[in-house]
Amino acid sequence: MHFLITGGGTREYIDLVRFISNASSGKMGYALARAALKAGHKVTLITVPTTQRVLSGAKIIKVETAAQMFEAVRKHFSRCGCLIMAAAVADYTVARPAKTKIKKTDKSLTIKLKPTVDILKWAGKHKGKNQVVVGFALEDKNIRARAEKKLKEKNLDMIVVNSPAAIGSDKAAVEIKTGGGKWLRLRKAGKTIVAKKIIADIENITW
Repeated sequence: MHFLITGGGTREYIDLVRFISNASSGKMGYALARAALKAGHKVTLITVPTTQRVLSGAKIIKVETAAQMFEAVRKHFSRCGCLIMAAAVADYTVARPAKTKIKKTDKSLTIKLKPTVDILKWAGKHKGKNQVVVGFALEDKNIRARAEKKLKEKNLDMIVVNSPAAIGSDKAAVEIKTGGGKWLRLRKAGKTIVAKKIIADIENITW
């Protein structure tokens, strides 16, 4: 199978050097890519700048912003069997980024934000008959209810839920649900182990 995987937290630029981002390390996206490769699959990894070591064996596409990630996903989506959106894509971006560096003054600075494209929703709407779309959700309360809503509204085949504690950590405790299946809870474990389980569950959906 050809996996299209996204990883890391997008950068939404305020000016030439400053940006809004999040604490995502990209560890889960890279772990999923490695697990898919070890399972014998083809992998295309769309990644923002991270500190993760270079991944050999996969096609690497480097992006920074949510808009760039959307364009990369849209370009390669039709050629994949499974899309895993593990990246922490910004919900908002700067409406009008400055073309030059903003100079500091004694006055307050107001930055107007606008919503980014919902990549998962787009993929769920445009997926083919034999394509699988897997989404990630980071929730701190009403975890299952919110995740199931996302699963249905975005027409996903699987949702993986983790907590804020997983950000930047080498370990994660996740809950997984497929469209017609029951919830599966994985105890806190290394992201390499979690990724291997997720890839195996996707294989069970498709084969």
